[in-house]
Amino acid sequence: MATIFKRGRDKGKKNKPYVIQYTDHEGKRQFAKGFTDKALTEQLAAKLENEVLLRKRGMIDPAQERLLGIKQSPIEEHLQAFDRSLANNTAKHRRLTMTRVRRVVEGCEFKTLAAMDGEKVVDWLNEFREEEDIGARTYNHYLQAADAFGKWLVLTKRLPGNPLVGMERLNAETDVRHKRRALKPDEFARLVEAARTSGVEVQGYDGEMRARIYQISYLTGLRRGELASLTPSSFQMEASPPTLTVEAKSSKHRRKDTLPMHPELVILVRGWIAGLAPDDPLFPNLAWRKTYTMVQKDLERAGIPYETPEGLADFHAAGRHSHITGLVRSGASIMEAKELARHADIRQTAKYTHIGMEDRAEALAALPFPLAPAAVEALEHDADLQAVVAAWPGLPAETRGQILALSAPASTDA
Repeated sequence: MATIFKRGRDKGKKNKPYVIQYTDHEGKRQFAKGFTDKALTEQLAAKLENEVLLRKRGMIDPAQERLLGIKQSPIEEHLQAFDRSLANNTAKHRRLTMTRVRRVVEGCEFKTLAAMDGEKVVDWLNEFREEEDIGARTYNHYLQAADAFGKWLVLTKRLPGNPLVGMERLNAETDVRHKRRALKPDEFARLVEAARTSGVEVQGYDGEMRARIYQISYLTGLRRGELASLTPSSFQMEASPPTLTVEAKSSKHRRKDTLPMHPELVILVRGWIAGLAPDDPLFPNLAWRKTYTMVQKDLERAGIPYETPEGLADFHAAGRHSHITGLVRSGASIMEAKELARHADIRQTAKYTHIGMEDRAEALAALPFPLAPAAVEALEHDADLQAVVAAWPGLPAETRGQILALSAPASTDA
């Protein structure tokens, strides 16, 4: 028979809970925390007694009950145990495995072991592959790490079966990744305008909201998940210069990032956050939207091809790729672009920089033409072209003749 009581130090205190003492199915004395209300505690005690009776009669399997408790426990404690189990491996293997497993778990938002599902992992990895332009080999590495975690859960009797079993690997030999291309400023402006004036919803967002998402993506270079995390409190509008912050839990490299804001974006954001609570998301549910569909439809309205021989212009390309390419086109050094893009390796920044023939021709045209010292001196003294040409040794005869012909006075008819 279960009994309820308050501990000696708690007697007479209404805000202190009762304690339940009962005997379990193995004859062992157990204690359970009750409620501050005596009647509720008596009901809980009766429930515990009934469960003991069912266990004695074999109607509740203690092993299954234990398993259920494990499945409902926080996944973090199992991740830490899995990390410890890798101690005999190389430091690099241990680090890479845990980084990949944690990224999968956090990306799929698995909070308990019961939530783990292979289909969700594959769906998230496909989105991750599209967003980050990872290859089939890297995709398979993530699957392998997640599968290793699932097998370990079975080996340690934390789960009866691997919930991630059956996830198919990609054929790395036939990697069909699409190239991406950056949009030019005028193309991007047309994309924004096409969205704003469309009058239709795509992926749950009206035209104005899509235009805002495109603009902030282009002006910050943030990834979709990072954009989804933005709230009014992410912006430090009164700082000098104004900045925005991406918290570590939302950043790709799990590090808190603070970035300067484009002056035009400061003006736009002031209007966007007006009336929002500090923790209201600017773009609700963006992390789960098919953003490539948004861009594809709005590019079509703008008369811009989604795919060309140069590559695809999906959401990641239209925003992040265009941002990084635009930085370089505007005169930023590759190192400055790397820091703003928050890349660990400058080679990754180079992959995001799409410099075409027109860009190369423009850069080449800006290269100063080397004049011979004597020619420079002649020009400084306002000499005519004949004098400059005469002081320019090594100038090809054909070119010399063309220059002199251009400088000769025009003939007149008699």
